[in-house]
Amino acid sequence: MLAKETSDVFNDKGWIFEMKWDGYRAIAEKKGEEVILYSRNGLSFNGAFPIVADQLKNIPGDAVLDGEIIVLDEKGLPNFQYLQNYAENQNRPIQYQVFDLLELYGKDVTGLPLLERKELLKKYLPENGVIRFSDQILEKGKEFFELTKERNLEGIMAKKADSLYHPGKRTSEWLKIKHHKTMEAIIVGFTEPTGSRKYFGALILGTFKEKKLVYIGHTGTGFNDALLKELYDLLNPLTQRKSPFDEKIKTNSPATWLKPEIVCEVKYAEMTTDGKLRHPVFLHIRMDKNKKEVTMDKNKDVQKSDKKPVSQKAEKSSSKKSVSKKSAPQKKQSAAGNSQEKERQYTFGKSKVTVSNPGKIYFPEDELTKGDVVDYYQSMAKYILPHLKGRPQSLLRNPNGIHEKGFFHKDAAENVPPYVSKVIVHSESNNKEIDYIVCDNAATLVYMNNLGCIEINPWPATVKDLENPDYMIIDIDPSDKNTFDQVVEVALVVKEILDKAGANSFCKTSGASGLHVYVPTGKKYSFEQVKDLALIISTLVHEQLKEITTLERSLKKRSYQKIYMDYLQNRRGQTLAAVYSLRPKVGATVSTPLLWEEVKKGLSPKQFTVHNIKDRVDKKGDLFKGVLGKGIDLKKCLKNLAE
Repeated sequence: MLAKETSDVFNDKGWIFEMKWDGYRAIAEKKGEEVILYSRNGLSFNGAFPIVADQLKNIPGDAVLDGEIIVLDEKGLPNFQYLQNYAENQNRPIQYQVFDLLELYGKDVTGLPLLERKELLKKYLPENGVIRFSDQILEKGKEFFELTKERNLEGIMAKKADSLYHPGKRTSEWLKIKHHKTMEAIIVGFTEPTGSRKYFGALILGTFKEKKLVYIGHTGTGFNDALLKELYDLLNPLTQRKSPFDEKIKTNSPATWLKPEIVCEVKYAEMTTDGKLRHPVFLHIRMDKNKKEVTMDKNKDVQKSDKKPVSQKAEKSSSKKSVSKKSAPQKKQSAAGNSQEKERQYTFGKSKVTVSNPGKIYFPEDELTKGDVVDYYQSMAKYILPHLKGRPQSLLRNPNGIHEKGFFHKDAAENVPPYVSKVIVHSESNNKEIDYIVCDNAATLVYMNNLGCIEINPWPATVKDLENPDYMIIDIDPSDKNTFDQVVEVALVVKEILDKAGANSFCKTSGASGLHVYVPTGKKYSFEQVKDLALIISTLVHEQLKEITTLERSLKKRSYQKIYMDYLQNRRGQTLAAVYSLRPKVGATVSTPLLWEEVKKGLSPKQFTVHNIKDRVDKKGDLFKGVLGKGIDLKKCLKNLAE
């Protein structure tokens, strides 16, 4: 289980706080006298730290432990350099600080709350100078952080006291809070030395962003003469002629390029808006880290956290019924402790929803599973459900993941479980009755996700009044030839015209390539009236931006270089991806509401993904709440536009 980084130090009765050890993260699997000690990426530590492995053998009973291997300096504080060069520092005290318990006497305990696991762990571990129980304090994170700062320690870990253990998942139920900003980077080259310096001048650093290696800066500080030689000897065998970057990199002196294999850790002042490090200082090599782990998403700055988890278990639904996920035993398939569940069960009061094959990969590039999709929607249930309740759902199903074509399934409410609401609607186009699912609760959301619904598509009207929508939509739909800055330009003209009309408007990303502008109508007008208003607005926009917009719906007749102003989304039965809906796209983007001041040049829908949307919405609140509020006065809007 992995932690998110934050700079927000806090006190909270529902959280515990531990030392952040400056060492190597290590899992220990003990069975009888056999001990397997390994890193996060599966590297064996048995040979590197035999004392730890031998001491683990002496502990009675089988267990799987999670902790950190550290080596102490003269002051009794962790020293990473001594650890990294332990072969020359075996006279130094070494410890395995154990902070979690995954399995005890053959029984999986990852489904127990953290405090219960730690109580079992403390009883299990005997007093030992090498194998140590990593203690914790309750509530007082601020005081503990200041104490570690006084002692020049790395920082603290904040963990939700009732958090379950989720192997391989990075969640905000665990937070790391450091005194200094640090990050991992890949060494992709070095520059020639100048002046009296030997071996090299600076290390050239990179990280992965959307599977692509990107440049993030260089560091020429943090070295002494001995370290310069040691690093040069380590890196020189990796030299290659070609730069590993697609972009051209400017350096102050000629560069030697390297195969991007070695990971280091640096501290820095801040990261610029274009993704470059300011004043990075080399700290040390991280041989325990795999280059594939070093990504921009992992390393980006997190300034604040409100401590609410991007949950891996279901949270409380908006109806405040208790929600829990049944813990399934974890079957280890590799040294890293991965698991594959056949099914997962969620409980909502008296209702139980089973998700089949939660480990099925839905987003291969992003390594997201069906279970991850379910967990995302449950973590966002209190935000998305107000925008789904009472609305017929057109189910877009992608049961085999994002790379196989999905299909719409509207008549889907036959033989649904009792917790799922439904409504029968007459379809004039098909001249038949369609039995729609209505998503009124978090349990139904899980049921839909289990059908393969990655994307959620509600009607703009509710069952209380299916003929009068709650809002008008302007769908700004670009061609492949348009830039997103052009989409932003169109959205701002839409807002300008709506402001003149006196209509309150709300903008969200589509989660794909466009923007959606919503105007609340409050069920006061028919679909036909709302569609006509959308046509008027779209026409006025087109008059100002004829070079880049079109009202032509037909793809054959439409210029392939223009943005389509889709006012026809305001017809009965039409649906769009809901606000907060995940989209079946590479990058796992989410349809995200925006403040109008955020709608400006440089905006990208790729900024908002399943990995960061929960923290954003917890901080900003539901920016789309007003869409469901008091509707406009249509006559006044038309009068204002005519003036």
